[in-house]
This record gives sequence, C-alpha cells and structure tokens, in this order.
Amino acid sequence: MQAASETLTEAQRLFNAARHEESLTLASGLIAEWSGPEAAALLADNLAALGLKAEAAEAYRFAAARTSGAEAALLTAQAAVCTLERFDAFPGNAQTLFPSPAERDAALAALIDSSDEAHLALARQHLDADERNPLILALYRRLRRDKPQDQHIRMNLLRLAREHCDYPILLAEMPLLEADITAGRLDFLNAEPPHANIMWLADERLNRLATAHGGKRPISANARAARHQRPQPWGRKIRLGYLSCDLWDDHATMRLLRSVLEAHDRERFEVTLFCYTPAHLLAFDQGGRQQWQPIVSIDGLDDEAAAREIQGRSIDILIDLKGHTRGSRSDLMNLPLAPLHVQWLGFPGSCPDIDCDYVIGDRFVLPDSAKPFYHEHFCRLPESYQPNDPVHRPLPPAPSRLALGLPENRVVIAAFNSQRKNTLETMALWAEVLKQNPQALLWLMVDGQHARQATAEHFKRLGVKQSQFLFAPKMAYSAHIARMQAADFAIDTFPCNGHTTTSDMLWAGLPVITRRGSNFASRVSESLLNAAGLQTLVAEDDAAFLALAAALIADASRRTALKQHLTENRYRLPLFDAVRFCRHLENAYEMMVERAKAGLQPGHFDVPALPA
Repeated sequence: MQAASETLTEAQRLFNAARHEESLTLASGLIAEWSGPEAAALLADNLAALGLKAEAAEAYRFAAARTSGAEAALLTAQAAVCTLERFDAFPGNAQTLFPSPAERDAALAALIDSSDEAHLALARQHLDADERNPLILALYRRLRRDKPQDQHIRMNLLRLAREHCDYPILLAEMPLLEADITAGRLDFLNAEPPHANIMWLADERLNRLATAHGGKRPISANARAARHQRPQPWGRKIRLGYLSCDLWDDHATMRLLRSVLEAHDRERFEVTLFCYTPAHLLAFDQGGRQQWQPIVSIDGLDDEAAAREIQGRSIDILIDLKGHTRGSRSDLMNLPLAPLHVQWLGFPGSCPDIDCDYVIGDRFVLPDSAKPFYHEHFCRLPESYQPNDPVHRPLPPAPSRLALGLPENRVVIAAFNSQRKNTLETMALWAEVLKQNPQALLWLMVDGQHARQATAEHFKRLGVKQSQFLFAPKMAYSAHIARMQAADFAIDTFPCNGHTTTSDMLWAGLPVITRRGSNFASRVSESLLNAAGLQTLVAEDDAAFLALAAALIADASRRTALKQHLTENRYRLPLFDAVRFCRHLENAYEMMVERAKAGLQPGHFDVPALPA
C-alpha cells in the first residue's frame, strides 16, 4: 500500500506540473488496487485537462461510486460539468471540485445555464449549502422563471435577495406579494419560514400563516390537556429548564441572558440547561458554561430520548429559548415535557405549531391588541422583555474617528443591524433622512462585494450621493462595541428592528431612533428605549421619524445630552439591571406555578414592578 501511495503522490505532482499524459499513465495503473476515489478522480482530472470530456465524465462517475456523501456529490458535479458546452472554461480538480473560486463559480454558472435538469439540481445542491455565494441569486431567479407557481422557490428567492441586498429582485417581486395580499391570495405564506417572514411583514394576523418551519409534530389539543393533567411532584423549589442550542458565551442570546442565569435565586429555583449546542460552537466558549451548571446535553439524542432526559428531571417550567429560529428543536415542546411550557427571547413573536402555554414579553411588544394573534398567553414583564448582561459584556474605550476612517466634522449615523433587515421600506426612509440632511453621513454595515455594490446602486437610484454613506467592515464583538461610540446616534430598521443590536448600541452609550411598530419584531426597540429612559426617541410614524432625525442632526447639545444620559446612568437603568430583571422573571415563574397548582388553566397576566 505504501508503494501505491507513493505512486499516487507522484501522479499528483505530475498533474500539478501539467504533465498530464505521464500522470494519466500512473493514475490508471492504480485503479485496480486503490479502493478509494482518489486515483479515479486524478485519472478524471487528467482526462479533463486533455480535453477528453466523455472519458473524464465517466471517470468522475466511477470515482463517485467509490465514496459517498459530499465527496461523491462533488465528483458527480464534476462529471456533469464535463458534459457542458462551456467545459473548456474550467479545467478540473475533483478533490476540491475546482482549483480556484473563480473556476468553481464559472462551473456553477454553467450548470445554472444548462438545459439539463440534472445540472440545475447539482447547482442547487451545492449553492443551497453555500448561501453566501451570490450565484445563488442567479440559481433562484432561474428556478423562479422555470417554476413560477412554486411558492417555496418564490419565497426562498426573496429571502436570499434580502440576505444579499439585491434590490432589483425585491423591486420586482414585492409589488406582486402586496397584490396577492390585497387580493387575499395568501398561500405563499405557508411556504415561508417564520423568521424570514418577520423581516418584511409587520402584520400579526399574517405572520401566523408563515409555517415553513420544518416542524414534524403538530400541536394536539388532547396532548396539551393530558400534559396539564399529568401528576407533578411540586417541590419547595421551582424546577426551571432552559432549552437551547446557543449555550456558549459569545452567542448573542447569552450576551443578553448570562447574568440573569447567574442571578437566579438558588434557594427558590433549581435551574437546568438542556443543551443541544453543536460541538464546533462549544469550542468557542471561553468558560461561561462552567458558571451555568448543571448543563444536560441532549445533542445527538433523538426527540424521544431527549424527552425522556427532560421528563426524568421533573421540570416544572420548560422555557424554549429558540422558537422558530435557526437550529431550533422547538418541536420537542409538542411532547409532554413539563406542566408549563414557555416561549421566550429567541423568536420575536408567536410560534405557531409549538405547544407553549405562555410567551414572555412586555406591554410594548405584546399590547392587548396582539392577543387574538397568539395561541400563547401573555406573561408581561414590567419594564422590558429583554434581559441584558452588564457584567461580562465588554465596554472598551472608543477609538478615534480618524482610526475608523470617519470624518470629524460630520454627523455620523450608525446602521449596524443585519443587512437582511435593510428592506425597501428601510432604505427609502434612510434615503429621505440623508437627502433632507446632506451634512449627515450614514455608516452602515453591509458584508460582501455583491451586497455592497447593490446597496450603493440602490441608494443612487433613491437620489443619495455616494459621499453620504460609508460601509463598515465586520469586526470582532469587542471592537464593534468600541467603534459604536464614535457615531453620533443610530438609526433603526423596519419592520424588523434591531434587537440585540439595539441594546448593544445603548450599552455603548449610543442613542437609537426608531418608529412605533405593529408586531413584536417591529416594537422591540420601543421596548428597549423605554427601559433605557429614552422614550422620546420613538417616533409615531414616518413623518415624525424624519423630523426626529433632522432635529438630532441639527442639535449637537441634544446628542451630547442623550449620550450622557446613557453613560452616566448605564448601571442604574432597568435595561441593564440584570438582578432586577431576574427578580421580575422569577416572580413571573412563581405566578405561573401558583396558577397551575390551583388547577387553573394558563391565562394572561402582568408581573408587577418591584420598587425602584
């Protein structure tokens, strides 16, 4: 075997030196004794390089048959590429699909343009696993054209267009969605994931119809009733269980929740974390998990085994911290895990098809008018639904504007939300701010060449000059918090506000302006600003928002006063008082348990505020 390995190494060296005929001879001699795909793949690479397309395709398929999974898929794709008319544009290297990103993208573009359905399926297989590649937009435009009635393709295209800031797609497609809504044609919503839906739609009635969440176990009224009727060994302490896959200390959720977990009164509560965080993310933890014990891993367990693990601990209240977000196993909540199931923090809204008795919010994100659109009962905390960690959250000193490439003599407005939230509505409002206040500079975080170019072109289309906006690179969290302080104020996104991003900015001492919303996701910044004592920064409508932005841009003393309010009161504001928040949350849990012990069904309630 060693001799064969050395021969394969030499054949690869010859291939790299473009000595294809010599490499071909050595590789073909290894086929019989080398059981893996490597020799056959190298044979195929040489045949491809020599222009022998049909022979290369056959060799790639032969290599694919000797392996499985992603490697087999790559080899199969290479075989498909060999049959394309544009084959000569991309020489092969099957072990990495293509020797360079440019050649890979050329091949994928050819697959997308092919009339062969198998080629298109291969392109989709690879690009669905690499959504950051802008070619995925070309793929889904092609799929949309070929299958105009497929609502899943339609909604995927729109989701990806928001991720890549592709405004021409949004300009073409959004009026069609709005026309469908007006006409009552709502079936497309069933094809959209809930998290994608709240990025553009602030109608709570319609948000509930976005149900493409992958859940496989529906809510059963009988199962819910049986769960409530199961005998529960209530103890002196309330047993809390938190369910999440984000349990590592640099995740956004834990930047909010960490100090609350550590502040729980262990004389009154037993706290268990049920963790299905993937191993590769656990590797990023810097020690926070050691302070949150006990943590019970259910990663790798199927639903039934995970349920037995949770049920075996007689949990009184199980709190799902994910809802309809990426990586969620919220489907577990449709099993009888605890007498009380609660949804909180992960998903900003109702979670259809998840069996929760309560959703935790506040009077801003969950007003009475929202009750008809939730199957969960409202548990409203007195100040804000969002916890914040004032202990472990970094707060480094601000760098100079010069170091950040910012002008000293202009009003800098920060816009650091995820670019998927930069909707047509948001961009139009930002553009009006800039056009009405040409002395202002918008400093926005957009990642990727395609997304930046598309954003710049859309601003130009809206009449904004290139000199009025500047792109900010992505940074490590601590450096990101530091640079926020260099801006004058921040501007929100609509209809999905900044959530952790808004509280990050307020933590950094940066005021944020927002507009009153009409669903949970569009009301979050209002909640946070009220808990920070800055309710005057919540505008009633677009006109008031533009007037508020103009007033701040024109008034340096007011901007200074707002920043001073945040920096001087940071550790006194309810928004950053984790211990006070924890006591309110614990009171909420006790109220839930008292109701359950009395044999009452879950019902809406408000938690009273503790004395200041």
